[in-house]
Amino acid sequence: MNHLQRAARFKELHYRPGIFVSANAWDGASARLLEKMGFDAIATTSAGMAFGLGKPDKATEISREDALKNAQLILENTNLPVSADLMNGFGDSPEECAITIKLAAATGLSGASIEDASGKPSQPIYDFELSVERIKAAVKAVRVLNKPFMLTARAENFLNGNFDLKDTIERLVAYAEAGADVLFAPGIKTLEDIETVVKALQPKPINVLLNMEQQVYGLKQLEAIGVKRVSLGSGLFRLAYGYLQEAASHYLPKDKQAGFAPVVQHGEYNALLSQEIKQETK
Repeated sequence: MNHLQRAARFKELHYRPGIFVSANAWDGASARLLEKMGFDAIATTSAGMAFGLGKPDKATEISREDALKNAQLILENTNLPVSADLMNGFGDSPEECAITIKLAAATGLSGASIEDASGKPSQPIYDFELSVERIKAAVKAVRVLNKPFMLTARAENFLNGNFDLKDTIERLVAYAEAGADVLFAPGIKTLEDIETVVKALQPKPINVLLNMEQQVYGLKQLEAIGVKRVSLGSGLFRLAYGYLQEAASHYLPKDKQAGFAPVVQHGEYNALLSQEIKQETK
């Protein structure tokens, strides 16, 4: 499929009956494998991309060029629709969000997400008004494309330690009213809270991040409460690299095997890859 056909297919997936999974790839090989397995769409993962580059998953560490280069690599290795995790749009201003979306569409992506997390510890979530203006600018950039492109607006409260469901829903409603095509609040964990979000945003498609470490519910339960799209975040990357470590651990000296524990959690990767590597110079 060409890029336009992929984009049309991606939009169709959001309005046909039933749930679908947008599996997260981080490189060409993972994209090819996921397509071969039969998934309908692929999403990039900012964490998987960052970790693959040896960097922590932080907006201050990853550039727009990094993200678009990674998206291009994935696009070149699959015929599936691809949606990109574009973090905070790689800029605080609405204008930067619009530029990022234009560049993403030019790359051939079928969609992308913009989140309201700033990446700044002093104020991890943008003010409400600025957050809405950022989505409005992204929507405007999409509408001038004159082709399908699914814009996902993300409310990041729960991933940043603010478990205020009311504020999260108010943000998602405002993003929907601003014209976002899909709404996403990663980090919400209970089916009851997810269903509350779905009901508040109907008929807009809702994306849910499925935590691969928990087995409390799965696709059937999410479909039953009206979730349209599921993503896996960095879960596949972390699972793959967890197996890598487990397999490689058998070749460690015996004394090290006993104390071996794989790095598997998102926070563990961030901590590991935030450590400065001192290079020797001649």
